[in-house]
Amino acid sequence: MVATEPLATESQSSAEVNARAASRAEHRMLIGGALVESRSGAMFDNFSPATGQFLGSTSAADARDMDAAIASARAAFDDSPWSSDIALRRRCLTQLQGALEDEKEELREELVAEAGAPLMTTQMAQLDWPLDDTLFSAVELMDSFAWERPLTGPGLGSPETRRVVWKEAIGVVGAIIPWNFPVELALTKLAQALATGNTVVLKPDANTPWTSTRIGRLIAERTDIPAGVVNVVPTPDNSVAELLVTDPRVDMISFTGSTAVGKMIATKSADTLKRMFLELGGKSAAVMLEDADIDTVIPNMAGVCLHAGQGCGMMTRLLVPHSRLDDAVNRLTEMFEFISPADPALPDTLLGPVINVRQQQRILGYIDRARDAGAEITVGGSVPSELAPVIAGGTYVLPTVVTGIDNSAEIARHEVFGPVLVVLGYDSEDDALRIANDSEYGLSGSVFSASRDRALAFARKVRTGSMSVNGGIYYGGDAPFGGYKSSGLGRQNGLEGFEQYLQTKVVAYV
Repeated sequence: MVATEPLATESQSSAEVNARAASRAEHRMLIGGALVESRSGAMFDNFSPATGQFLGSTSAADARDMDAAIASARAAFDDSPWSSDIALRRRCLTQLQGALEDEKEELREELVAEAGAPLMTTQMAQLDWPLDDTLFSAVELMDSFAWERPLTGPGLGSPETRRVVWKEAIGVVGAIIPWNFPVELALTKLAQALATGNTVVLKPDANTPWTSTRIGRLIAERTDIPAGVVNVVPTPDNSVAELLVTDPRVDMISFTGSTAVGKMIATKSADTLKRMFLELGGKSAAVMLEDADIDTVIPNMAGVCLHAGQGCGMMTRLLVPHSRLDDAVNRLTEMFEFISPADPALPDTLLGPVINVRQQQRILGYIDRARDAGAEITVGGSVPSELAPVIAGGTYVLPTVVTGIDNSAEIARHEVFGPVLVVLGYDSEDDALRIANDSEYGLSGSVFSASRDRALAFARKVRTGSMSVNGGIYYGGDAPFGGYKSSGLGRQNGLEGFEQYLQTKVVAYV
């Protein structure tokens, strides 16, 4: 289906975008190559975080549906040519790319409607960036990857022995994605799992099911992907989702979400020794070294307001020399005062809603406890007192700067997942490094300096999976993304991400 109605423009609102998205949404799940309703007939409701209004309903998988999806994926891996036919996989992923491009504008409106994603974010990592290169990168790796490599010499065998290493698909992958970047994460997991020959059961978050069910429909209707290779199973029932983690027919779990849930998944999957990719939480530090240009640093900190701070790799701690701390806090406070929550359907909105009331109250709870413990909230720290009528029912939080604390404070250590920036002072560069690394997380980070070499040297010492130096952007389908410590296991994208979906077999022959 190609978009025939315009996208949100300055004259349109979330109410209009929501209505169009609801009218086009796919409410069925994909199991065994067919678009089907839940066997129980149950549905669950979808709400707009921007307006609070009811959007529509989606089929709610029960245990029988999940069992059927897993069985279908298992059979497709064991019995279809998918895992062995690279040409088939290349053709099918190319077909999927074309289908996604044809319905890109529908996906864009669904992101605005069900995720509350500001329209400008869909022109970046929410949609346009991953659509531009995620599938392409996986297909390129299919063509260049060393699926087979010889080992030199006979090893310890006879002189006639020849040895070779084969790379083979793992099997059935349970892909579990969150609500904050639902298209980007669905495409990332599908691209690499499918390119390497695996079959997939995709479980979208209950807050954002429609982008995944749309992808399921496109796979069923617009590609030659064999039945059962991809299954899309939405459900609000965690016990149903947990079947992916415990079922021995599932060989790998690819999960993006909170560290707490990641640890639970690792524990519950231990009995079946599944392969794990876990991309988890973060409390990333931006470090302004003493020689840095503050006029460069401060605008970069507006990134914590993008999509209401609902990104695991966002910079949520800013480390500043004590001698420059007051200046930095004053500039940040002034900048955040001009960033107002607004309708995400408008093209110039940076700060949209958080996903739901529960998340809104969680964020405010962190701020209230910090205030009670003596922190200074220089701007924000509450819900907006006024909102435009069309978004008055939405779940918004004002952009917030927290200071007057040290790195031991709860709000400096926990992942708040909202538009909240903690500003911390430091005494020396060694002290800044100590604070940056004093976290259970190690997902991302950034450093600013007048000297690129100095910044690069500092970046090398920070224990995180990715670093930005002077505003550099590391994002891309070819860039392995993941974390140290409690930020996860494995990598997403790039060669490292590709290889984690593969098994290694060594063969000797005469």
